[in-house]
Amino acid sequence: MKKIIIKNNPLKFTAFALSLLLLSGCGNASADNGVTGEVRSGSAVTSVAEDAKTVELTDHMDRQVTVPTNPQNVVILDILPLPSVLTIYLGSAKTIKAMEPASMNAAKNSVLGDLFPEIQDVSTDIMSNEDVNIESLMAMNPDVVFFNAGNKELCEKLENAGLTCVGVSPVKWNYDCIRTYNEWIALLDQIYPDRTAGNEKTVDAYANEIYDEIQDRVASLEEKDRQKVLFLFQYDENTMITSGSSFFGQWWCDAVGAKNAAEEVAADNSNAKITMEQVYKWDPDVIIITNFTGTQPEDIYNNAIGDDDWSGVKAVKEKRVYKMPMGSYRSYTPGVDTPMTLQWLAQAVYPEIFTDYDVKEKVKDYYKTIYGVTLTDEQVNRMYTPNRDAGKMN
Repeated sequence: MKKIIIKNNPLKFTAFALSLLLLSGCGNASADNGVTGEVRSGSAVTSVAEDAKTVELTDHMDRQVTVPTNPQNVVILDILPLPSVLTIYLGSAKTIKAMEPASMNAAKNSVLGDLFPEIQDVSTDIMSNEDVNIESLMAMNPDVVFFNAGNKELCEKLENAGLTCVGVSPVKWNYDCIRTYNEWIALLDQIYPDRTAGNEKTVDAYANEIYDEIQDRVASLEEKDRQKVLFLFQYDENTMITSGSSFFGQWWCDAVGAKNAAEEVAADNSNAKITMEQVYKWDPDVIIITNFTGTQPEDIYNNAIGDDDWSGVKAVKEKRVYKMPMGSYRSYTPGVDTPMTLQWLAQAVYPEIFTDYDVKEKVKDYYKTIYGVTLTDEQVNRMYTPNRDAGKMN
């Protein structure tokens, strides 16, 4: 058989990221979400086979796709947060047969690998650098392949190979982490009709309650008191990528009542490259570093990246450079960790307003509710002080 290689976008999302990174494709997919037998807002199941072995649904590219229900052989490509979301949704990673190395690295460097150790046995052999080996993929005979809905080229190649594939979008809902997570769950609800409703309902409730509480507390802030936040999505000696108005950083800033220092950068994730000159101009109050890069706060404080000099930047002078938490996945993207990340970010940006937030105790309570497990102090500390390896994307 002739080997066919599918080339993915180099910045996977998801970025989501995302991967975004989720990140690979940020397409203009349109998504529907419904549950077998009922209609939810924005979408519906077109038809369900009488024996309930398949469902015809509308994916996030507006494609009508017939998918086996309750699939036991699943491959997840460039929608990088989805392996963690699906694992938590099903309470197991046993049906995930292959995923990308960037997703695996996140699992191994987060509590997801502790809570669901079987995820570390999932194959990543379908990948070679950033290429998908479709011959290897076909040999796995997957029931369904999930991919980033923005990656139209990959979609076409998967369809031409005769594979059942479902596009999942990280971007359709204006980078709203809460809404996007809920839309992912609504799509999964159609595919897994036998699954009993689970903890994603609690995630939604937690997230909206915390979001509303934070919004109430920051509503009275005067414009001059709103903190200016710069997200470093990726940063090394070769490139500096931030979040402009078209990326998740904008939503996070809005969610905690902050200003996005780079809001004027209209480009989406992969194109939002900036320079130190722009950073000097913006002079952010707070710098947030994601886990899509290995860079740590000490690298900024010590000017350890290339020839960049951060010493005159307000956030650096005031020691307000922070690394985002690493819960069950990289918390910059939508996922089960969005509620805990909202609390962490609100306190990092406005410590004087959120003095009552004990984020480490709150995350213990949250994980006890969601997973039914008690996090150890070591696990909690690891979540809030992620290592460099968490930022490796291969």
